[in-house]
Amino acid sequence: MEVNVKPRDGLQLHAFLLIFIVHSTQIGVGLVGLPRIVYLDAGHDGWISVFLAGVLGGVSLWFMVKMLGQYDSADLYGIHADVFGKWIGNFLSLMYMGYLAAAFFVIYINYIEIVQVWIFPNLPTWQLGLVLTLLSAYAVYGGIRVVVGTAFLSVMGTLWMVFVLFVPLKHSEINHIFPILDADIEQILKGAHNSSLSMMGMELVLFVYPYIKEKQKTQIFSQIGNAYTAFIFTLVTFVSIIYYAGGSLEQTIWPVISLFKIVRLPNLERFEIIAVSFWMLIIVPNLCIYLWAASKGFSRIFAGKQKWGLWILVSLIFVSSFFVKARYQMNLISDIIGKFGFYAAVCYPILLYFIVSAKNKYFRGKNNHAKGS
Repeated sequence: MEVNVKPRDGLQLHAFLLIFIVHSTQIGVGLVGLPRIVYLDAGHDGWISVFLAGVLGGVSLWFMVKMLGQYDSADLYGIHADVFGKWIGNFLSLMYMGYLAAAFFVIYINYIEIVQVWIFPNLPTWQLGLVLTLLSAYAVYGGIRVVVGTAFLSVMGTLWMVFVLFVPLKHSEINHIFPILDADIEQILKGAHNSSLSMMGMELVLFVYPYIKEKQKTQIFSQIGNAYTAFIFTLVTFVSIIYYAGGSLEQTIWPVISLFKIVRLPNLERFEIIAVSFWMLIIVPNLCIYLWAASKGFSRIFAGKQKWGLWILVSLIFVSSFFVKARYQMNLISDIIGKFGFYAAVCYPILLYFIVSAKNKYFRGKNNHAKGS
């Protein structure tokens, strides 16, 4: 396996698009239930936990970009091969491919459940599942530029949803957040940990990096994307806490969607239906970028065609959805993948940074791929 990826000029992307890539992969189904999750851990200080999770994401992202900067144009698959050798490196890459595919699956089944609960209670899972998998596969089949295009359209097409939050603000009680710092540090950190599970997505920079033209600008634009996500998550959590009474927030599974219920437009009584429908525009880029990164492993590890790997993954994910039929099964799978994702997206890249730095420092003469060799 070649450590450095050398995409042709037509596939390269401007660095500013990292804002849309990072933000669109972090915003997903995790946001709709996040306020309740952090409230259970940190109470009305949950918004502080979410803010800290955003800071943690920025720190992890800093280490990722610094590690990538030690190579000319490598992705995570190439770094694994360079640092750990063929066999161990390929094994770690396969593990990470599994995580990416599992993240796709969690987003996929949770959004289907939301649609079934809020819009079409009798909709068979396989019908919407088939639409989502085929739509994602079609975008990935078009290549990285199409995938990034969906991310750009997603962010621009859903900006208006932020302003909808001003409606519940009119009916909120600011006293719900007082006293500030009522929760102890352990509760706040636990809330930050659980909210960070909903903010995963910045790890996709590890796979997009070779396609960025101005690599020296990767850090700044990636951090802007993460900061915007942290702002949105903190704002949504803050509004949810001051809108709901404590007991009400604990019992509301998807508090963000419930916020849209109070919005009233002429000739439209249930605005949340519009919100859930538009949420597909947020979900699809999530699915596309995770599927693209996972399927990319087939061409990098097995030297095969990415398109074959794409259809293998899509088929496995679609078939797997038939075995998840109950709410508790979805919760169990989401919890397992979320906890694993924290280590895969936050802890592991930081650890790998120190391993790569040590290798390049002490074995620079043998490393033909690191910069300056």
